[in-house]
Amino acid sequence: MSSNATPRVAPSGATEFRDVATAHAPFPFGRLALWLIVAIVVVDFGWIVAKNENFGWPVVAQYFFDPIVLSGLYVSLGLTVVAMILGVALGLVIAIMRMSNDRLASGFASLFIWFFRGTPLLVQLIFWYNMSTLFPQLSIAIPFGPTLASWDTNSVITPMTAAIVGLALNEAAYMAEIIRGGLLSVERGQAETAEAFGMTKGRALRRIIIPQAMRSIVPPTGNQLISMIKATSLVSVIAMADLLYSVQSIYNRTFEIIPMLMVAVIWYLLITSVLNVGQSYIEAYYGRSDRRNAGAAKTAATTEEASH
Repeated sequence: MSSNATPRVAPSGATEFRDVATAHAPFPFGRLALWLIVAIVVVDFGWIVAKNENFGWPVVAQYFFDPIVLSGLYVSLGLTVVAMILGVALGLVIAIMRMSNDRLASGFASLFIWFFRGTPLLVQLIFWYNMSTLFPQLSIAIPFGPTLASWDTNSVITPMTAAIVGLALNEAAYMAEIIRGGLLSVERGQAETAEAFGMTKGRALRRIIIPQAMRSIVPPTGNQLISMIKATSLVSVIAMADLLYSVQSIYNRTFEIIPMLMVAVIWYLLITSVLNVGQSYIEAYYGRSDRRNAGAAKTAATTEEASH
């Protein structure tokens, strides 16, 4: 009995198929060449940057942890946190108003979103900073009656106040649309079921709708947070001592413009990199339910196919 298997010959006119068990994927020469080219370009660019004395790397190292720079960094981080909290809270209110059946509330929300999304953030910050030009005094008064209290506008609208108000209102307009999209992604039947069990609309929103909408809200909110940390650099134009303003104050004294800008660039890259990693974990967490649902659907389809 021969140990060699007799090869099967396909009948005349029949299509011959290769045995997939013995098939091998072709070696990806094109992809390897592309990666090699990219690696060479990146290494060459990094070498040029590292060896270019005009970047002033010793100056970068000298001022990277300078107290003035770190103080500006803390201001930027603080502005980001406060503006995001206020923006998300106000954005939720605006989103609910936008979805309301009340035309007045819906119209006001639409006007708010239209205005703050349609004007540049830099213009808004400068406007709030110069509020005293329009209103030298801020007052609390009875309509057509006496004034109860009054303050000098410049004492109220400081650079910090203008920065927080400008960043928060602008962020609220974008967060309102993100939250509204997340709420609309939840099936309407969820709210109807909650109402059938006697829940009020507010309780159904808090207990049923918002938790399910978070899966669609959280990832873009992470993008907004990353954008916010970079947007805080705009407050330097209103004399707010953030990270960019701090490095500007140093290079105005030392004339080391490029090295000090590199200090700011590296800090922004470090912060956004950390936020990117955190966003990836959050997206993976909220994507688990999608993977579970997809796996359950695939299992059900396989079971149904096997039963037939």
